[in-house]
Amino acid sequence: MTATTTSPAVTRQHLLAAFDDILQPGRFKDYGPNGLQVEGKAEIRTLVSGVTASLALIEAAVAAGADALVVHHGLFWRGQDGRVTGWMKQRLAALLASGINLYAYHLPLDAHAELGNNAQLGARLGVQAERHFGEQDLGSVGTLDAPLAAEEWVSRVERVLGRTPTWVPGDGRPLRQIAWCTGGAQGYFEAAIAAGADAYVTGEISEPQAHYAREMGVAFIAAGHHATERYGVQALGAQVAGQLGLSHRFIDIDNPA
Repeated sequence: MTATTTSPAVTRQHLLAAFDDILQPGRFKDYGPNGLQVEGKAEIRTLVSGVTASLALIEAAVAAGADALVVHHGLFWRGQDGRVTGWMKQRLAALLASGINLYAYHLPLDAHAELGNNAQLGARLGVQAERHFGEQDLGSVGTLDAPLAAEEWVSRVERVLGRTPTWVPGDGRPLRQIAWCTGGAQGYFEAAIAAGADAYVTGEISEPQAHYAREMGVAFIAAGHHATERYGVQALGAQVAGQLGLSHRFIDIDNPA
């Protein structure tokens, strides 16, 4: 949806304050800066949301007439090489030439109780967080309304996300307690087991998790880093745009990872 000349405008700082008020980034120890990462034009009428600040998403935001872009995966990360060359030069050049403001929220967007990646994924899969686990309580555990066989649960995940998961069966138990944490949270699997999970859903799998699943009897489902993190940023964008009277569009740049 393209903004019209009668659309209200908000300032760059007003939009930042709206995001920060919802997500409370100061509560989190994160891997990169949350908030405004690249300063653009002073007034904003059209907001685009997306998962990652890739060149493809930035170019799509330019084509959509965006004044601001909000993402889950921004441009800057702790320990990153600070030189502006290659892909970093291309992305920054596209943002600066267009005047688009780039906002990014990582762990605060994972964790938000309603708009966050974990909350949004749980809602789509039909399970609500009852307790939390893992670093900064990012992981969630909930109870299914009725027990499911592992194959039935994996079929539900595939149907909802539109992507075939990589998964390792547990011991064949009926699944009641589901743990999940979106993105690259395979390292939380042992904490999920300790929290009482019968199955764990995240975005990625690494070599050790297959062994843990077989040895501990808990199913492990890797449903895609991008696929599991599509929903929080679009919920955030829609909420803030509605609150401030902005035009909003979510643009999904597909990613097989």
